[in-house]
Amino acid sequence: MSEQTDPKKTLTGHDLEQMLLADWRVLFSSLHARFATGDFATGLRLVNEIGAVADELDHHPDVDLTYPSVTVRLTSHDVGGVTSRDVELARRISDLAGSLGAKADPASVSVLELALDTWDAAEIKPFWVALLGYEETDDETELVDAGGTRPTIWFQETDRHEPPRQRWHLDIRVPPEVAERRVQAAIDAGGTLVSDAVAPRFWVLADPQGNRACVTTWIGRS
Repeated sequence: MSEQTDPKKTLTGHDLEQMLLADWRVLFSSLHARFATGDFATGLRLVNEIGAVADELDHHPDVDLTYPSVTVRLTSHDVGGVTSRDVELARRISDLAGSLGAKADPASVSVLELALDTWDAAEIKPFWVALLGYEETDDETELVDAGGTRPTIWFQETDRHEPPRQRWHLDIRVPPEVAERRVQAAIDAGGTLVSDAVAPRFWVLADPQGNRACVTTWIGRS
């Protein structure tokens, strides 16, 4: 058994690129895909067929049905990342979508995170846990929504300061081939490029009032 077929071995972005999953993109610890179905009935049929295959493989995705698309997220929760089980199910789902005429739209998937500047994360974490009903993780700088529907919050170390200096900034994770277009679109909309020193890991941008945000990808990360 190779590492890429071991159902307990997490796969990296580089591993997944080699597997030629054209419909899917790895964002953080999940595979993401969106299929344009054209109408609600086709989307519902696709969801039902995904459910049948998921039961067959005993490996279940998160699925969102909207008009007119179906969005799917795959991860192996027991190991905290993408494994060969997700790859197998991804291929099956792509085949199902293709048989129904649903077109993959990988450039449309993204994951939003919220970062809060703080000089003492431990001091403020309990407030945000209580207020939002989020949960702590093994990462001391991170809070997550157990339901998986709201953005992850993480705490970014900064020097002590008083408002009104900016406290929040947005990180948006996108597929690598989308990143530079997204950066340019933000600049064209009146933003400025603050730094691309570690691109394509991330680009730092600022809006016309100086509020910062980052466009991020998996490239350059362990």
